[in-house]
Amino acid sequence: MPRRPARTTVVAPLLLVMALGLGACGGEDEPDTPAPSPTETSSATESPSDSPSESPTETTPEADIALTFEGGAWTPNGVRVEGTVGEPVTIEITSDTAGELHVHSTPEQEIAYGTGTSTHEVTIESPGVVEIEAHDPDTVVVQLEVR
Repeated sequence: MPRRPARTTVVAPLLLVMALGLGACGGEDEPDTPAPSPTETSSATESPSDSPSESPTETTPEADIALTFEGGAWTPNGVRVEGTVGEPVTIEITSDTAGELHVHSTPEQEIAYGTGTSTHEVTIESPGVVEIEAHDPDTVVVQLEVR
């Protein structure tokens, strides 16, 4: 009667090949890839847009806001800016006419500005999204997201 090869003769080489294959996956022979620099990483708060200054869902990391009212239009228009509860937010307004912005916080605040450049501060005491809007023309100029 012919003799069949022992299972260990077939299984042992198979296990050796599998072990070598798995060892190659986690070996130290692969070069370390450097972590991307901060300039190469993308921010989760950025959103693509044809016109970033007019995107109502854009979030910027700074709490300071620069606004321009010229020729009857606001720039930026509807931008979302992050702020911190109880911390003042500086708003610089450059305008070709005098006017007023309304800060829909509790309590409500108003920012009167003149022709030229002026600087104002608002402080929001409750977390949430606070709209800063103009009534002439009726526009949400900034959404201040306070945490």
